[in-house]
Amino acid sequence: MSQRPAVAGSFGRFKAALGDSPPLLWSFLYFFCLLTGYYVLRPVREAMGASSDVAALFPPSMIAFFAERGVALKDLQLQVLFTCTFLIMLALQPVYGWLVSSWPRRVFLPTVYGFFIATLLLFYVAFDSGMPGRGMAFFLWITVFNLFAVAVFWSFMADVFSDAEARRSYGYIGAAGTVGAILGPTLTRVLVERVGIANLMLVSAAFLMLCVVCLLRLRHYAVQREASRRLASGEVPMGGAVWAGLKLVASEPLLRWLALLCVLGVGVGTLLYNEQAAIVRQFYPDPKAATAYYASIDLAVNGVTLLVQLFVTRALLSRFGIAPALLIPGFAIVLGYAALAASPLPLLVAVVQVMTRSGEFALGKPARETIYTRVAREWRYKAGAAIDTVIYRGGDLTFVWTHKLLAGFGSTAVFGVGLLVACGFTFSAWRVSAEAKKLPDARAPDGG
Repeated sequence: MSQRPAVAGSFGRFKAALGDSPPLLWSFLYFFCLLTGYYVLRPVREAMGASSDVAALFPPSMIAFFAERGVALKDLQLQVLFTCTFLIMLALQPVYGWLVSSWPRRVFLPTVYGFFIATLLLFYVAFDSGMPGRGMAFFLWITVFNLFAVAVFWSFMADVFSDAEARRSYGYIGAAGTVGAILGPTLTRVLVERVGIANLMLVSAAFLMLCVVCLLRLRHYAVQREASRRLASGEVPMGGAVWAGLKLVASEPLLRWLALLCVLGVGVGTLLYNEQAAIVRQFYPDPKAATAYYASIDLAVNGVTLLVQLFVTRALLSRFGIAPALLIPGFAIVLGYAALAASPLPLLVAVVQVMTRSGEFALGKPARETIYTRVAREWRYKAGAAIDTVIYRGGDLTFVWTHKLLAGFGSTAVFGVGLLVACGFTFSAWRVSAEAKKLPDARAPDGG
């Protein structure tokens, strides 16, 4: 009896939010299509990363290079992939910086998605023909796609919504992404046996085309908001240096703490993810049992995330600001890692994994993104993108090798170091919330 009124109340609030903010519906559809398109392909990436077929994953020349030096590429598979991902991110940062500096929003936003759509068509050919090395190319591409496409999305949202609107709307927008994260792998499971992996590229490309439609419809609201509040227009080139994003991160205290928060957040996730794989191999040697274990975690993460986004995120951000949304996940991770250091059992690992991922998706990410509604466009499109791409992958690279060094000392050592990282993550969250209070117009009714 109590559940129906709660659901009805949440739906009523969503309808009211749509009435208060016309661009919410298009933003909702945009993020839904974006994450559906990504999650259609994510299982393909995971299969490539875990594949024992080295010839399908790596180019023949790369396999020969490692073999000549007496190194089995299979033993360093994930480390090599993450290292290459970071190098690609570093190389693409000035390209992206040039694009957003030299072209107006109406050009560079469709261009980013147009590039990803075109490359998906190339991957259709690669998988259809069985091209050697396609696995590594696809693994690197989808990792870049996920970070850049999502970073661009949230930067654009900060053009469309004011701070107060973002606090009311970002929970719902995040929920749309969660629904897409559930639908995407469901489509893959239904379609992959019938149409094959190559045709999944076309399915994802279709969803990205819908994203372009949504962003074109939303551009009007961004222009309208900028004109009414006399903000810098996104309809003219932004200008500035191509490396301005990383320079801003180095010079601005708030951005430095956001970058550290990102790195340490990646750290707790990477250490947990990699050690979880070792524990699962120990307790679930049967592949079917291991698959069921991972599927249960993904289902729980998406379920908890959706519930929090619908019933908690909006109220928390609107009434109390970003501090609780940043600190609650931090404290939960500290408690989780403390428990794992004492007793690293599969069930407890699963519980902490659900807390970590759902806390990030439902609370941490929306809270951080509201900050960008109150800063200059160069902060949003350059510094924010630099944190979400290069710095994010730098953290990933650091901790995937850190886990490799700690793994020989056992799970207790991994989770003990993880506990220290989790404490640093929580402290960084507190510093981000403190620095965000210094932003101009932080207390204005509409976010300024």
